Amino acid sequence: MQSIFREYDIRGIFEKELNEKSVKLIGFFLGKLIAGRFPDAPAVSLGYDARTHSPVLKSWLACGFNDAGVKVFDIGLVATPVNYFSGYQSFGGKTPDATVMITGSHNPPEYNGFKISIGNAPFFGEEIYALGRTIQANLNQTVGSNDTVTAVDAKSLYIAYLTEAFKHLEGMKGRYVFDCGNGVAGVVLEDILKNLRIDAELLYKEPDGTFPNHHPDPSEEHNLEDVKKELAKGYNFGFAYDGDADRIAVLSPKYNFKGDVLALFFASKMQNPTIIGEVKCSQVMYDEINKRGTAIMYKTGHSNLKVKIRETDADLAAEVSGHLFFNDRYFGYDDAIYATFRALELIAEGFDFDAAFEALPKLYSTDEMKIPTTEAEKFAIIDRLKANLKNPGSDFPAIREIIDIDGVRVIFQDGWGLVRASNTTPVLVTRFEAVSPEALSTIQSALGALIEKSK
Repeated sequence: MQSIFREYDIRGIFEKELNEKSVKLIGFFLGKLIAGRFPDAPAVSLGYDARTHSPVLKSWLACGFNDAGVKVFDIGLVATPVNYFSGYQSFGGKTPDATVMITGSHNPPEYNGFKISIGNAPFFGEEIYALGRTIQANLNQTVGSNDTVTAVDAKSLYIAYLTEAFKHLEGMKGRYVFDCGNGVAGVVLEDILKNLRIDAELLYKEPDGTFPNHHPDPSEEHNLEDVKKELAKGYNFGFAYDGDADRIAVLSPKYNFKGDVLALFFASKMQNPTIIGEVKCSQVMYDEINKRGTAIMYKTGHSNLKVKIRETDADLAAEVSGHLFFNDRYFGYDDAIYATFRALELIAEGFDFDAAFEALPKLYSTDEMKIPTTEAEKFAIIDRLKANLKNPGSDFPAIREIIDIDGVRVIFQDGWGLVRASNTTPVLVTRFEAVSPEALSTIQSALGALIEKSK
C-alpha cells in the first residue's frame, strides 16, 4: 500500500490499491492532519476528473473527512486548476483550508489519485510519505459511511474570473482549435471562449474517462495528430490538454512549442522577469532569459515548482511537458486553461510565435526518453552514475559541469545530457541537447553507455 504515496500525489489502480478501505483511511487521516492545522471549523474543497470511478472515490474520501470532523465542499466535475482556484474562494463565508483533486491526469484509465494542497501550499514529498506510514500503522481504524457533502459552485466563479481577466480579448481575430482529449478542459474552456466570442472549434470536449479518441497526454506527439489535422484546415493555432487540464500543448501550423519555449515567449512581455525552469528545460531558455532577467534551474515536478515560486516570488515557472505556473497576474499554480488565454493574449498583441522561435539559437534536442527499471533500483542507478561520472574514462567527452539538483545534468562543451529518476513511475528519464546532430549523438551515446554501466 505504501507504493501509492508518491512524491507529488497519491496514485494507484482503482479497486486494487485505491479501494474502499484505503481511500476512507486516506480521507480520515488526511482530515485529522487538516483539522490539526486548522482547528476552527476545518473544510476541504473536493473535485474530481472524468474517470469513471472518480465519483466513487469522492464518496469514500468524504466518509473519511466527515469522520475526522472536516466539512466537505463538493465542487463536482472540474479541471484541476478549478480545484486549486477554489482554495482562494469563500463559500458561505468559509474559505477551504485544503483542496483535494481526484484525478489520474494522463495515466491509463484504470488509474486514479489525489492531488492535495493545504493552506494553498502543495502537500507532497515527506508529508505524503508520512501520511502513508500513519495509515499503514493504523489499518484497523474503522471509518463510517457518512459521505455527506455540501455542493458549491467553484466552476462558475472560475469561468467568471477568467472571462473578466481576459475581457480585452473579446472578439479577437483568428480561428483556433482546442483538443480537450475527453478530459475536463472543455468543462470550463467552452464557456470562457463563448463569453469572449472567440472563433473556436473544440475537439473531444465531452468528458469520458475511457478516453475513446486518444490518450490525454499532449507531451506525446502521436496524441496531437487530430489537432494537427484540424490546423491544416486553416486554423491559426491549436491547443491540447492532458486529462485534468493542468498541462498544455500550443501549436502553430508549423511548430509545436514546448513549455520552456513558451516560457521564453511569455517572459518577453515581462519587465526584468524571474523565471523558474526544471532540469529538462533547454539551455536556450536559461541563456535568453538571463539576458534580460533571472533564470533559475530547479527540480522537476509541479509541487517542487510551486514551492520554489513561493520561495522566490518568481513571475513564472515552466516544465517542458507543458506545466505552466503563472505568478504574474495569477496565483502561482499550474493552469493550462489560464495559460491558453495568456497565449491568446500574445497572439492578439501581434506576437509572431513562428518568427520568435526561428530567431532562437539553433540547438538539436531529443524528446524526453524513458528507460524502464524498478522502484527499488531507479535512485540507486543515479547514485552509481554519479560515482562513475567522477572517472568516466579517457574516451568520454570532456565535462564542464555537473548539476545534481535533480538527477544529473551533465554539461559538455557543445551540449548537455540529463538523467533523472522519475518520482512517479519506475523509469529513468533522459533528455539531450547539443549544437549539432553529431554532438547530440556523441553525448547521447556516451551517457547511454555510462547508464548501462551503472545499472
